Amino acid sequence: MYIKNEPHLYIFTGHFGSGKTEVAVNFAACLKRLRPESKTALIDLDIINPFFRSADAKEKLEAMDVTVEAPLNANTNVDAPALTGKMGALIADTTSDVILDVGGDDLGARAVGYYSDIIKNRSHTIFFVMNSYRPFTSTLQSALKIYDEVEASAGLKINGIINNSNLLEDTCADTVTGGLELIKQVSDAR
Repeated sequence: MYIKNEPHLYIFTGHFGSGKTEVAVNFAACLKRLRPESKTALIDLDIINPFFRSADAKEKLEAMDVTVEAPLNANTNVDAPALTGKMGALIADTTSDVILDVGGDDLGARAVGYYSDIIKNRSHTIFFVMNSYRPFTSTLQSALKIYDEVEASAGLKINGIINNSNLLEDTCADTVTGGLELIKQVSDAR
């Protein structure tokens, strides 16, 4: 697992349905278990998809002493979530490990772009979470299009790709390894 020994900012991006929220939530929990002394925060920057939110794991994460910050109106019937002032302060806090769960595609990555000047001033890594079986990332051309759009909207370079290839309950080891070839092609192209 990719975990730094000093406070770091970990950013998880990707297209709708890639599983970035599950990856971000599990990464936050794992990071806290491995570095229990660290101040750890998970920021739900998904202003695009109100249905699958890292804020849904807030109670469990806060029981682990992970701070969870979500957009105003998250998990309500208001369809225009807004970023909070505390988000910028957490992102800028170089004494904390911070995980960002970023909304799908280029529109969601604009939230990262909003904070890009702050992000550039601290140690950070941006991951592109990819499921090779999703419609918009199932070919090299479509996956590169999403990758490039996310990178351009964020205003920051993606540092790595996470293989989250799955078919929900029909997933087996062959499903996961089957997605690796396309992910390698995307990585080689970028």
